[in-house]
Formats: sequence, structure tokens, C-alpha cells
Amino acid sequence: MEKLNIKEEARKLIDKLPANSTWDDLMYEIYVRQVVEAGLAESQAGKVISAQEVRAKFALPECVNKN
Repeated sequence: MEKLNIKEEARKLIDKLPANSTWDDLMYEIYVRQVVEAGLAESQAGKVISAQEVRAKFALPECVNKN
């Protein structure tokens, strides 16, 4: 994953917010961005499990494709 210029990315995030945004809105956007980037990094590092493994771990039923 390429190294981001955090200041520039923060400015882009702020610029996308509506004029009436709150500090909470900004904090939420930063949080979401951070979580997504962390998930992408883990995925690229191969730290993933299949949906079938998750379903088995939590005793969830298999999806049924209704075609």
C-alpha cells in the first residue's frame, strides 16, 4: 500500500464535508477512513478468512442462492 500524505488526505476529507458539519462528523469520517485502510492493509497482507470459515465459527447457516 502506498504511503499517503496524511495532511493532504485530511484536507480532502474536510473539503468533502458539508459546511454545517460538526466535529463529530469529522471524527466519524476520520475513523471510517482509518478502519477501511487498516482492513485493506490486512487483506493485502493475506490476513483474511473466507465467508464459509466465518459462518462455521459463528454457527451461521450457509447462504442459499435463489436463482
